Amino acid sequence: MPTVVIPFAGAQGKTRLHSSSRVRRELSLAMLGDVLAACVAVGRTRVVTPDSEGADAARESGAEPVDDPGGGQGEAVRAGLDGVEPGGILVLNADLPCVVPSDLRSLLVATPAGGVALVEALDGTTNALSLPAADAFAPLYGSDSAARFRAHAAGLGLEALSVAVPNICEDVDTMADLERLQLRCGPRTQAALGELATKERT
Repeated sequence: MPTVVIPFAGAQGKTRLHSSSRVRRELSLAMLGDVLAACVAVGRTRVVTPDSEGADAARESGAEPVDDPGGGQGEAVRAGLDGVEPGGILVLNADLPCVVPSDLRSLLVATPAGGVALVEALDGTTNALSLPAADAFAPLYGSDSAARFRAHAAGLGLEALSVAVPNICEDVDTMADLERLQLRCGPRTQAALGELATKERT
């Protein structure tokens, strides 16, 4: 059975999403909920977070919360990979509200045997990784991280490729992103957007 690791920084990880911390929290948790629904349908899921509500959402979905050690996204993923046996391992960002189980299965199927696959965001950062083992990971997130992940895998002697999975390519940084993707988002994100629109009209 695959293992999926989701780093979730909480509302503080989405400062560009909305000026209101309350709205950022509601939308971030809604997106996490949709990502969790896809992941738990595919395999064992671990959510690495410093956020108590994020940890609660993980438990409610059947996922395992893991304490975030601090130090950024890369260190969070390392914590989530700790003790995970080799095999199908996915690392998935929490701001992918369009993802469905078939997207994750497609990524697993497209991964080279014993190799690495990744899904790039439109800006060259990395939205998802498929790894053969935990020790194939390195904390390389940030600008142009997709190229660095591919180079790291090559340095380990592993075949690495980028996979185009539209629902995983589309991450959310701003309200404009959410508005563009709204009709493709999962039910929790759509509901949160609907509630926000209702409040803004009143």
